[in-house]
Amino acid sequence: MTVKAIPTTVFRPRSLEAFHHARQRSLHMGESEIVEWDRVDVLGPDIEDKHTLSQLARMAGNAYALPGQNNWYEVDLAWNTSFPFGWKEGDGFRGHVFLSSDNSTAILSIKGTTLQGPTSKLDKFNDNLLFSCCCARVDITWVFRTVCDCYAHNWRCDDSCLTKALVQDSLFYSIGVKLVDDLLHIYPSANIWLVGHSLGGAVASLLGSTYGLPAVAFESPGERLAASRLHLPLPRPENGSTVAPVAVTHIYHTGDPIPQGACTGFGSACAQAGFALETRCHLGKSMVFDTVGKLGWRVDVRKHVIRQVITKVLEIDDIEWEDGRMLPLAQAEEDCIDCYKWEFGNFNNPDGEQL
Repeated sequence: MTVKAIPTTVFRPRSLEAFHHARQRSLHMGESEIVEWDRVDVLGPDIEDKHTLSQLARMAGNAYALPGQNNWYEVDLAWNTSFPFGWKEGDGFRGHVFLSSDNSTAILSIKGTTLQGPTSKLDKFNDNLLFSCCCARVDITWVFRTVCDCYAHNWRCDDSCLTKALVQDSLFYSIGVKLVDDLLHIYPSANIWLVGHSLGGAVASLLGSTYGLPAVAFESPGERLAASRLHLPLPRPENGSTVAPVAVTHIYHTGDPIPQGACTGFGSACAQAGFALETRCHLGKSMVFDTVGKLGWRVDVRKHVIRQVITKVLEIDDIEWEDGRMLPLAQAEEDCIDCYKWEFGNFNNPDGEQL
């Protein structure tokens, strides 16, 4: 068995230069600009194939390790060639590029958050900036742990301040854009897919949405709000949907509070570790495994690790996750709302008032 590919429809910006120009104009001037999108048929991962999902999850897990280490997952022989990136630099964006045996497909696997190690500081910075409602301000006790000064009193957050905070070279999205540009140049005829776990999955989704590339994200926090704050132009929703038709599939289970935006509040395990992971709305479609109902799991942040997804969800046999289906149906998260108790606007609050 090996990774299966099927015809997949993606929407790609007709001009990447026009895409980036429109994004920068929206970021810096608050003005919109039309981006033309082309509907393109490519070979993408078969998300209805359990072995394919398992292999992609293993590649996502391998973004945390180097070949030969204890936490490296074996993959099919056809994917034994991989190239690491970001490991020598040491303190930020890293992972691997996996190549098929005939070089027809390149899979970019992006590392998620590491709690300890050289990347942990920037991992946490990206998490709290992208997936919190307002600068990772959980309550008044977090005033010295926030990642920007955009809080404007009484559950209000300054939009223009957030925009400025997101224009940073250390943001993994910006680093990823340069890497994808390089991959497209080196492998101009290859199918390029993106995968990742947690923060890595969210970045994979954001990059896939930018370039019109298939992406599969495992246990990712909701990145739809991050896409909006990054001012990413997205193709217009179709057929009455409220979600942009990007070729992103989120894989997560109900025992993990992080992708559900439920690891929140001052007493949560996430907050105690210094993370404000408050968003829950995802781009693309989501395949949600009901591990609470089917396996009797409790909701526990320890179920977030990629090993749980690989060995306890994707690689277990003889279970119907939905009636007549060995995998849940991937569906768009329609009518999902993030940060409902917050008000966002231009409040001109450069100093970040206190509660």
